[in-house]
Amino acid sequence: MESRLSIAGQAVQPILVMFPLGLFSMAVIFDLANLAGAPGIVGTLAYWNVVAGLVGGFLAMLAGAIDTAFVRRPTAKRIGVLRALLNMGVLFLFAVILMVRVGAPDRAAGVGLFLIELLALTISGFGAWFTGELANGRTPAFAKAAVGSRGY
Repeated sequence: MESRLSIAGQAVQPILVMFPLGLFSMAVIFDLANLAGAPGIVGTLAYWNVVAGLVGGFLAMLAGAIDTAFVRRPTAKRIGVLRALLNMGVLFLFAVILMVRVGAPDRAAGVGLFLIELLALTISGFGAWFTGELANGRTPAFAKAAVGSRGY
């Protein structure tokens, strides 16, 4: 899928996706350290990483939506929508995590919230792999099955 939103010939959306992935990954690492006994400030750092990751994720999702809006082939558009739904699901999970953490002391996460964070990070890693496959011109079999094999 070719990107329509670009700066100096470089697609914007793949660049923007790396920021939330890194921030969410650091939030999981900070929360793991906090659960292992690190000072309370580490839980607060994880909280702010989630906040910054959500802002970056929203911008990446917006860039992806602009790219998907300009796709003309119906099959490619369906796959782009599938990618956008996957990314929105991850953002929704991290937004729920953020809302639960607002009431916690030091904005720290418990074990249950950490496991949900780990699940959301795993899904976001899968979404990044899926987007990379699409960018390289390969469409995974599950995506072909989800949108139908017409046009391939």
